[in-house]
Amino acid sequence: MSNRNDASTTPIRLSDYRAPAWRVSAIELAFDLGIDTTEVTSKLHLRRDPDQQAPLRLDGEGLELLSIALDGQPLPESAWRYANQVLEVDGARDGSLLETRVRVQPAANTALEGLYLSGSREAGFLLTQCEAEGFRHITFFPDRPDVLASYTVTLRADRDRFPVLLAGGNPDGHGELGDGRHWARFVDPHPKPSYLFALVAGRLQHIERNYITGSGRKVQLVIWAEPDAIGRCGYAMDALERSMRWDEEAYGREYDLDVFHVVATHDFNMGAMENKGLNIFNAKYLLADPDSSTDDEYRAVEAVVAHEYFHNWSGNRVTCRDWFQLSLKEGLTVFREQQFSADMNSAPLKRIEDVALLRRAQFPEDAGPLAHPVRPAQYSEINNFYTATVYEKGSELVRMVAGRLGREGFRRGMDLYFSRNDGHAATLEDFLGALGDANQMDLMPYLAWYAQAGTPRVSARGHYDAAHRTYTLTLSQHTPATPSQPHKQPVPIPVKLALFDRDGRMLPLHLAGDNATASGDSERVVVLDRTEQAFVFQHVHAAPVPSLLRGFSAPVILECDYAPGELALLLRHDVDGFNRWEAGQQLAARAFDNLRDGKTTDSLDAWCDALAALFGDSTLDDALLADLLTPPGEIELAERERVVDPSHVHVLRQQLQEQLALRIGREALQQRYDALLAHTTLELDAISQGRRRLKRRVLELIARIDPWTAHTLATLQYDNAPSMTDRLAALSVLVRGNAPQARAALLHFRERYADNPLAMDKWFSVQTQLPGETVVERVLALESDGAFTLKNPNRVNALFGSWARSNPDGFHRADGSGYQLLAQRLQQLDAINPQVAARLATAFNGWQRLEPGRHAAARAAIDTLASRPGLSRNLREIVQGMQHG
Repeated sequence: MSNRNDASTTPIRLSDYRAPAWRVSAIELAFDLGIDTTEVTSKLHLRRDPDQQAPLRLDGEGLELLSIALDGQPLPESAWRYANQVLEVDGARDGSLLETRVRVQPAANTALEGLYLSGSREAGFLLTQCEAEGFRHITFFPDRPDVLASYTVTLRADRDRFPVLLAGGNPDGHGELGDGRHWARFVDPHPKPSYLFALVAGRLQHIERNYITGSGRKVQLVIWAEPDAIGRCGYAMDALERSMRWDEEAYGREYDLDVFHVVATHDFNMGAMENKGLNIFNAKYLLADPDSSTDDEYRAVEAVVAHEYFHNWSGNRVTCRDWFQLSLKEGLTVFREQQFSADMNSAPLKRIEDVALLRRAQFPEDAGPLAHPVRPAQYSEINNFYTATVYEKGSELVRMVAGRLGREGFRRGMDLYFSRNDGHAATLEDFLGALGDANQMDLMPYLAWYAQAGTPRVSARGHYDAAHRTYTLTLSQHTPATPSQPHKQPVPIPVKLALFDRDGRMLPLHLAGDNATASGDSERVVVLDRTEQAFVFQHVHAAPVPSLLRGFSAPVILECDYAPGELALLLRHDVDGFNRWEAGQQLAARAFDNLRDGKTTDSLDAWCDALAALFGDSTLDDALLADLLTPPGEIELAERERVVDPSHVHVLRQQLQEQLALRIGREALQQRYDALLAHTTLELDAISQGRRRLKRRVLELIARIDPWTAHTLATLQYDNAPSMTDRLAALSVLVRGNAPQARAALLHFRERYADNPLAMDKWFSVQTQLPGETVVERVLALESDGAFTLKNPNRVNALFGSWARSNPDGFHRADGSGYQLLAQRLQQLDAINPQVAARLATAFNGWQRLEPGRHAAARAAIDTLASRPGLSRNLREIVQGMQHG
């Protein structure tokens, strides 16, 4: 069962926020742990707001109440009421001590929210997930982020079955109880909200390391995993140490406990969780080794380890007042994580990666029926708002403000933000207020970004006046209507720009009315904060080519009247690595239009010619070249279509790549592939990773014009690959090309990695990328494989998520069978894990723009799903949003 009461709830509105009438200054928890049943004793030290007369109400879901006492006296049944997920208690006063004892059922909790069993009954372990509202599944408590308490936690369990006992905070004793049982106690001196509570109990092994902070404090770092996985935790430990040192140097933030525990699990709804002192990770973001992890996964491990550690200050020490402020911790921490990853690796490539994700995941969300502001006005189920809008767009909003303030100004503002709000629950107003106050600047206009859904469109027009040697750049903004927000106001949009002459040289900028210190720089930022504004540059000797939104200075869609040759010039010469890639993306999108419309090939020719020239440039970074050679994906290209036929988009993108491969030439591609193959290594340095990245891209291009040769090369690469990066790249080429060698390679992969859950996820995922209509039958066949289960979120996402989200051509089958299959599985999955079902249901996003046949089929599947009785509030909210958006 899912252990979730899904009675309909009234939407929660930001405008209704009130401070809690009752707070908890301290909580003492004692757990008698068991797999089938666990008993939890809780002592709440209560504080009452003297200005509010509300009775004591505590959240609690799926709890069996065994006893209740107030100030040491058992309460009669007439003094309390437990209904509709709320416990109401009479007679409490300021300073009262409320004690409850409840029983929960970990093994039956398939929703993986609260206390649950990860793995099998025989070998698995107990753990918790409390964000956003999981603590109410453990004990009665005012389960909201603005109730901060100090925690003392005592764990009691059978020593043989649960030899490792962990909770957040510092260790505060352990010992034997007799009868084969033992205990351990943990104390967290830092007040925290209930969503940051965590415990772990089971048979785990560990690696550890001592870390010395900048002030000389010793911290014990410990990573825990099951015996078959502990050997793959070394890279995560290194990443953790790098993260801690970077946060000290970049933000002046030190870790504040004596120990830092990290635990890996294969059964987890999220990527990881930043519980104070006891981070819990989905194993896919903690385990890494060359044989079973790709280069991308190594970087993901480093990034997620950093993200959760950075939460210690941006989320834990300073938390969010309410869940409407979720991006205050998540958007801010994603930005800090991106800064770290850029410093550890390549800044331009990291920026490309982040913007590509934003366009692939968040832009369609902003344009679809589930569009919502970064700070929504209301919600019914908060778990449905852990979205790309809150995380990725939220990060971009922080980046805009940081860019406006500069590195020193932003650090000054962050220091003030942390000092003002340490130990408190903050709001976005607190954040922008601190940054603005530290720099004598009013940043409150940026709140408009947080309140509006939708992606602004910025139109740019340039006019050169030869007589006066001036260049006028006119910028205008417009945000399309979104559900429940038909009218939008202008927002401040920082536009970082440069001007290039026709030989590819950057020009000095003399903006009319500019101050003397900025005048003459070759790059600067102008702020578009009205519907339309004009910026006049003086002393421009010839018509320039503008490079706009450098570094993607704002999360907008740019519409500029570039000629194909101007984009090609930026692609060849722009010194901003991101904008060089961006020029190529725009040019490729126009080349796609050429193929679709069949009227001209000017953009197609310019794109192919520019990349063919760059392909022969030995000074160009391999990883950047690989990204330049990759056109926008099918999801991004579909956004250019008023009515979408996913199969036609797929065909045109394949033709686009074929034209590029032909222009570069079969011989040149083969020579480059051979040279890259000769340098095959296991190293993780940037050069080696870049070679592997480019080798995959070159092999994919060869497959577009010479499938037989590409499949032969891919088979040899698979057989001889020293790393998962090369092995999976080869397997992908074989599977997507429906090569005859694919079957043997898949069988080999299945046998080799049968006992490696994360590698098996790749085996499921790669097969869902088979283009065309037959992939539906492939998904059905894979579902019957003994390694598949609907109970594991990673496995569900590897099969159904990869298919429905990443293979538009295969999911949007013309006969609608893909929609029917997904809807049926969503109903089954909802009964097991509502969070995973709701997130997977977002694959239907954008159905309104499908061509008529697919549109009708998708609508029918959504309506049928919506009509099913007993849907969770998680899934119901998403499906109804799809219907009415």
